[in-house]
Amino acid sequence: MEAALVCLLRRSPDILPIPGTPSVAHLRENIAVAALALPDRETAALDGIG
Repeated sequence: MEAALVCLLRRSPDILPIPGTPSVAHLRENIAVAALALPDRETAALDGIG
């Protein structure tokens, strides 16, 4: 899930993914994704899926 959120945030600063979650702990994990970065190579590989 985190990789998908990172990819969406990297595509455009105007994209705001809002994943639903039933727990505060999971919400914190989702918020922490904003600080993550994937290398270009890995992002390109994920973009190529689908």
